[in-house]
Amino acid sequence: MPFRFRVASILFAAFACAMSSLLHAADDRPNIVLIMVDDMGWSDLGCYGGEIQTPHLDRLGREGLRFTQFYNCAKCETSRAALISGRYAPEVGIAKLQNCRTIAQRMRDAGYTTLMTGKWHLSGNPVDHGFDRYFGHLSGATNFFHGDNTFCLDDQPFEVPKEGFYTTDANTDYAIEFLEAADRDRPVFLYIAYNAPHYPLHAPRENVEKYRGRYEGGWDRLREERLARIRELGLIQEPFALPPRPEDVPAWESLSAEERETQQLMMAAYAGMIDRVDQNIGRLRAALELQGRFENTLFLFLSDNGACPFQRTTKKTLENQLMPWDPESYWTYDKGWAHACNTPFREYKRNQHEGGICTPLIAHWPRGISRPGEITSQPGQIVDLLATCIDVAGVDREDALAAAPFRGRSLKPIFSGQQRTPHEAIYFTFYGTHNALRVGDWKLVNIDRGPWELYNLAEDRTELHDRASSERDRLVELRTLWEEMQQEIGTGRSGRKAKRAKSSN
Repeated sequence: MPFRFRVASILFAAFACAMSSLLHAADDRPNIVLIMVDDMGWSDLGCYGGEIQTPHLDRLGREGLRFTQFYNCAKCETSRAALISGRYAPEVGIAKLQNCRTIAQRMRDAGYTTLMTGKWHLSGNPVDHGFDRYFGHLSGATNFFHGDNTFCLDDQPFEVPKEGFYTTDANTDYAIEFLEAADRDRPVFLYIAYNAPHYPLHAPRENVEKYRGRYEGGWDRLREERLARIRELGLIQEPFALPPRPEDVPAWESLSAEERETQQLMMAAYAGMIDRVDQNIGRLRAALELQGRFENTLFLFLSDNGACPFQRTTKKTLENQLMPWDPESYWTYDKGWAHACNTPFREYKRNQHEGGICTPLIAHWPRGISRPGEITSQPGQIVDLLATCIDVAGVDREDALAAAPFRGRSLKPIFSGQQRTPHEAIYFTFYGTHNALRVGDWKLVNIDRGPWELYNLAEDRTELHDRASSERDRLVELRTLWEEMQQEIGTGRSGRKAKRAKSSN
């Protein structure tokens, strides 16, 4: 063989070897499954002190890492905008997703197959924002049995079957189908946004009946039971006290027998919805194990906001005694159960106290979690998820920032047992009406543009002792910083629009 051909052959072999090594390296990068549920309280899962049966999530928690100070944005739409963009929601026009490169676009840039199922609740369609495949509904809430006219398969309308359909199950069905069809030579990024347990409280009969009678003791007893388990699990360091029942929530014993029966049904339906999500996560795990993907998959599980206090059960549902497994029913629950579901914290969805913004976060990654079963109190926020995913995918942070700005910091150091560099400050707003700022252990917060409150979360995690009067200099310092960040970031809608937003999904 002539010398020049031998050289060419050697160079070609070297190139092929290099390409093979690159592909092998890509194969070794983990799959990522990011799961977000809707309107779930901090203590609803078994591994966070709840009585609802969630064995699959509990197992992920035991084998992985549980966060106790991880924050969302207190609302469906704002949390989704922050998750997708890695920026604070007002910076991207909230639903508009402006001025950003989405998590799906970045993961696709990194060579991942990008898949999504579930609730979108942002502008356009997920396939317009970097997802290769999509199934779900574009709306903020839907009938779980009959769906609505926003369901899509990829970018085409999807007609929901008239029988045998349940949204939570369908989200998992399509996720598994997409995974089975995905190229095995590429890692996968899968985002599942379950609409459960957001109202209407719809669940198959067997899931509701499973919890009938479980809540006959009422919300006060439930809070005490959960508190005992939270302490037993060591989820929050002592000392901390349980906030009193809100004045507008009646004592359970003061309700009539009929009222108690109705309230129990609401909570049983809610519990059944979470139970069903857990069953579907079990199905998803089994599918990943069967495909040989599971051992190198990073699971991340969280909620978009705290439990929901809005009572919107329809008159038709009550008058006709429609059960939660009837597609024509429309049940919700209200403050009594929401207060219990957010045990041990104050306030709810929309508010910036811990009950509105603190979410369970479970991270599970057999190859990447150094100390399985550990509980971490290192704070984080939903903007960190994009940074975490691109870090795990091997994308250089500076290169990613050059492509488009984002605010998050990777959680990967925490996975490996390290103390990561924390955020200098974490900014919170609900359209300018409910606001907060966390700096170190100190938290500034208000309700409905009311007076600023100040708490030391290291000493007072349940926000019972307002330090605004005794720490005036710190109050002024944090308030000034919040106002500076407000000028930079914005608050989203204001005025008349903000008032409407307060009662929206």
